[in-house]
Amino acid sequence: MIIPSISVRLGTLTLGMQLHQILFASALVAYTLVTDARAGELPRWEVGLGIVGLSTPDYRGSDQQRGFFLPFPYIQYRGDVLKIDREGAHGDVFTSNYVKLDLSINAAPPVKSGKNGARSGMPDIDPTIEAGPSLQIFFAHNGRHERAWSLRLPLRTVIATDLSHTQRIGWLFAPSLNFDTRGHGEWDFSAAVGPLYATENYHDYYYEVPLAYAIVDRPAYNARGGHSGSRLTLTASRRFPTFWVGAFVRYDRLSGAVFVDSPLVRKQESLMVGVGIAYIFSESKRH
Repeated sequence: MIIPSISVRLGTLTLGMQLHQILFASALVAYTLVTDARAGELPRWEVGLGIVGLSTPDYRGSDQQRGFFLPFPYIQYRGDVLKIDREGAHGDVFTSNYVKLDLSINAAPPVKSGKNGARSGMPDIDPTIEAGPSLQIFFAHNGRHERAWSLRLPLRTVIATDLSHTQRIGWLFAPSLNFDTRGHGEWDFSAAVGPLYATENYHDYYYEVPLAYAIVDRPAYNARGGHSGSRLTLTASRRFPTFWVGAFVRYDRLSGAVFVDSPLVRKQESLMVGVGIAYIFSESKRH
């Protein structure tokens, strides 16, 4: 399968992305940046095109950080069941004032091992897609959920793919305490913090060192399943009449993770930062 690539240099940042990497970036932006406003106040669907600047570690635990400018599609769909918003593409299975069960999707970036000192000579890490049910329990909110505290309990199966092949690599559980505030014609903010847990297969995909790739300063290592560190994510966004702007900061800490002694873990703390803007060129007349 031939995978097209795009290469653009913008200042000191370089976009040299194959199609599967661009698809990852689009999923990441949709999941992390684009905050959905209250249904009924905005069109049922919106379509636009934007660009985002990202600074991200190669993987959680990597000591190498990279910056990119990436294009992404701005898509919002506010259907009665199917929705596309900051939580990705998902369908509400059950919703009440205090409990919501839905299906959601997330993504994680690819890594070129030849460009990473810790993984030099090892196979590349493909982009991963996470999908599964998510239970959200609301502790407190005003009548229209403009300000809400909630507990989210997503359980997702994870697949690694470069679009020419796929590999199932285990399960990920990411409970988080969330606070969301959404204004009418103003800035929307959200914060989420919580631990991460994953199966052995998932940890092996990122942190195992098979005997065939062991060297003097990178001994063989077999990861275990269990605690995978913790994460704090902060987002802010605002919808203007013809464009949207957003930003996020994601802080990862690996203290106490079961794989923290892997030779591929070079740093126990990492930061991902993104800023995006999108022009909205079409929307429905129906709300």
